Amino acid sequence: MLVDSPPEPRAETAPAPPGRRALRGAGLVLAVVLLLALMAVSISVGAKQLSMDQVWHGLFEDSGTYADVVVGERVSRTLLGVLAGLGLGLSGAVLQALTRNPLADPGLLGINMGASAAVVTAISFFGVTSLSGYVWFAFAGAAIVGVLVYALGGTRSATPVRLALAGTALTAALTGYLQAVMITDNAALDKMRFWTVGSLASAKMETIQQVLPFLAVGAVLALGLARPLNAVAMGDDTARALGARLTRTRALSMASATMLCGAATAACGPIAFVGLMVPHMVRSFTGPDMRWIFPYAAVLSPVLLLGADVLGRVVSRPAELQVGVVTAAIGAPVFILLVRRRRTAQL
Repeated sequence: MLVDSPPEPRAETAPAPPGRRALRGAGLVLAVVLLLALMAVSISVGAKQLSMDQVWHGLFEDSGTYADVVVGERVSRTLLGVLAGLGLGLSGAVLQALTRNPLADPGLLGINMGASAAVVTAISFFGVTSLSGYVWFAFAGAAIVGVLVYALGGTRSATPVRLALAGTALTAALTGYLQAVMITDNAALDKMRFWTVGSLASAKMETIQQVLPFLAVGAVLALGLARPLNAVAMGDDTARALGARLTRTRALSMASATMLCGAATAACGPIAFVGLMVPHMVRSFTGPDMRWIFPYAAVLSPVLLLGADVLGRVVSRPAELQVGVVTAAIGAPVFILLVRRRRTAQL
């Protein structure tokens, strides 16, 4: 077991009614079916429309036709969309639980900015030009920022407020560094412009293989943290009384979020709002139990990301809108709505 499992929070001492558990389970199965259907749509839809028969032949018959080549490229893109969505959604859910802030996302702790700053450094100072090269720099940048945030937050004395303040300070500093490098280096600006938008268009199986181990470890770690984070959500004093080890839980939560978000950002650039919207919306029908929020976020976040990617391919054929643009266009009004609802609830 990755973490010690404290006793259940008092709010959940009594098991949920069987009807509610069955409804949650049925909803999760339906979400998986929706994801599988959207994966099929993602493979068939693009600048050139493919029939399901062509998709089937491209997947299971090596005939070397144009359709088969297109299917091969779209399979990589679809798989990356699923993995990146899982990483962003699950990391957002972990950070919302860790900071006890339902409007938190990976950008709050500077993880996205750490990856972006590392990629700018790679381009400007080391001459890295390939996506496979960006991956390792981006992940290293995200990991370094994650460690710094936890260290500045006080390690053993870290609190949600300290972690958020440390992340905000590092984000401001890294934003200034990133802008300074891009302004003084036109080559870095030209190469960085595409990556910072967030895109699945350059997906390759090589990239997926590079980030998959980090996503797998981060996902397993996050799922193992569900019970301790349930206790943490009730406040530090109550969590200690219930037997939760706060220092260990926070350290492992930071490690999980860094691996998940860092790997997703490294593979396709910083994509906003996925880690914010999905966990927040999921909570409205699962309740506060992380044991349900995490699986739902892991399934529905890829649904949102793939849906945005398909929409971006359809609305501007034969060109396409990058998925980061589409998620921002969807996420901004949703975020405003969430903030307004939160303010109304507090009045």
